[in-house]
This record gives sequence, C-alpha cells and structure tokens, in this order.
Amino acid sequence: MKVVVTGVSGILGRMVAARLAAERHKVIGIDVRPWPDAPPGVEVHVVDVRKRAAEDVIRTARPAVVVHMGTLTQFTAPTEERERINLDGTRKVFEHCHRYKVKHVVFVGRHTFYGASGDSPLYHTEDEPPVAVTKFPELTDLVAADLFAGSSLWRYPDMTTTVLRMCYTLGPAKHGTLATFLKGPMVPMVLGFDPLFQFMHEQDVTSAIVLAAKSKVAGVFNVAGPQPVPLSLVVRVTGRTAVPLPEPIFRRLLGRFGLPKLTPGAMQHIKHAVVIDASRFRAATGFQHQIDEVQAMEAFRWA
Repeated sequence: MKVVVTGVSGILGRMVAARLAAERHKVIGIDVRPWPDAPPGVEVHVVDVRKRAAEDVIRTARPAVVVHMGTLTQFTAPTEERERINLDGTRKVFEHCHRYKVKHVVFVGRHTFYGASGDSPLYHTEDEPPVAVTKFPELTDLVAADLFAGSSLWRYPDMTTTVLRMCYTLGPAKHGTLATFLKGPMVPMVLGFDPLFQFMHEQDVTSAIVLAAKSKVAGVFNVAGPQPVPLSLVVRVTGRTAVPLPEPIFRRLLGRFGLPKLTPGAMQHIKHAVVIDASRFRAATGFQHQIDEVQAMEAFRWA
C-alpha cells in the first residue's frame, strides 16, 4: 500500500511513517521540516502542504491512503500561523485527495475538540458538538479543521474519510501537549481542582493511527486507551512536584519561576476533565492498547 503522511518530520509523524515502512508499505512524507535520516521505505518531500509542490506529490504518487498529521497544536503559536497550517492546510489536503481520487484519507485530530467545561458530561461521544470554544480561542482553528475533515464524509462520498480524535500522548519521546505541560520539575494546579487526564503511550497512539489507515473505516472516532487518572497522580508518578495555587495567583505566575507557559483559555483544561468514550473505534477496528497508564507515566518519567 502506498501512503502519504503529512507532517511526517514531527515526532509522531516519524513513528507512524517508520511503522508503516516496517510493515512494507511505501511511505511518502510531506513536511516543511527535513528528515535527513528517514528509514528505508520512507521518501520525504520538504514542501509546504498548502503549496503547489505538495499537490504535485499527491498527483504523481497517487497514494491509496493519505494520513494528514500536518497540524499545529502549540497553543502559544501566533493565531494567523495556526489558521494557515491547521485550517487552510487541511482544506488543501482534502481537495487534492478528492481531485486525484485518493481512496482513503485519515485526519488525525485531538480530543480537546470537545473543550473543557464544568458542566460537560464525564465521557464525550463523537456525536457531541464542541463546547467552550469561545473561552479557549486557541482551539478554534483545530476545531474548524476537524469539522471540515468530517464534512468530507458527505462532501466526497466516493472517498473514505476517517477522523480520529486522539487523547493526549505520553511516553519517552516527551511529545505533545501533556508532555509539554509536565516538562518542568514543578507542575501548577488550580487549588481545589484535580481533573482527570486521559492519555496513551506514544507507541499505542502510533498503532491506532496505522490501524485506522489499514482498516479503512469511515466516520468520526474518539481514540483512547487506558483509564483516565487525576492530574495529581500524573504529576506524582512522573516524578514532578504539584504546586496548588489559587486561580488569580496561578494566572500571574504562568511562564515564570519554572512554571509552564499557558494561554488564558488553557486554564479550563487544568480545572476540568476532557474524557472521551472510545468504544466506537474499538468496535470498528478491534484496537486494544498494549501499555497501561502507569507504564506510560513511568516511561515518560525515566526517559
């Protein structure tokens, strides 16, 4: 099977490409960042996914599957840059895939699509709309990209579209939003709040994405593995020190004294849980995680 992977030079993109290549699939990567030591079986094109050169890659390669991972999840990045990469890039990828008759497109999104709110249900299902986006404007472009990808289910009925809403990643690569929050020795918590956090080891995340590409299931799917655990437990098991702070002080100290830098909207995600029901994906693909929550936290701690 020939697969195009956008965002291939990112840490997770490399894992997905390497896994596909190890299974003897032909992998063609697209990214503005080079990957000079890409493994055999992975061909990398250093181009912007929004430019004509990226379209030419899809046009000439004629892949069976495109896995779109070329999105920006760093909330501190400029809004204009996020919109260009996340929404414009996603739109271009799906248009190219439709134009050149790609059979299957996998969009890798985030479970933060649903937003965090004190009155949200404990487990979000795929049928729920996003909430609290107005309180977290940095999520807007990712939500819009997710919705655009999902609209391809009816816009391009001849093309199989799979939208994955992945929970947080945690593991030795120390990649992703949760890993960045846990980067320093001290982790701030809002006094009086201890939300559940849901995450998978990066190898299980890789397995889920590769399985989705091979299974060719159509629809929107939440993807998660082990049970969620309280933030205080995540902090303790990963060897960090929790620093409970009253919310007004928490806001003033972010990004100072070794504490992580967060946008104002991210405060909701430190106070309230975003937990997803992933039963639909498991039923459709047979996916089972291999690494439990304690092993994932310990792998992050000792890396």
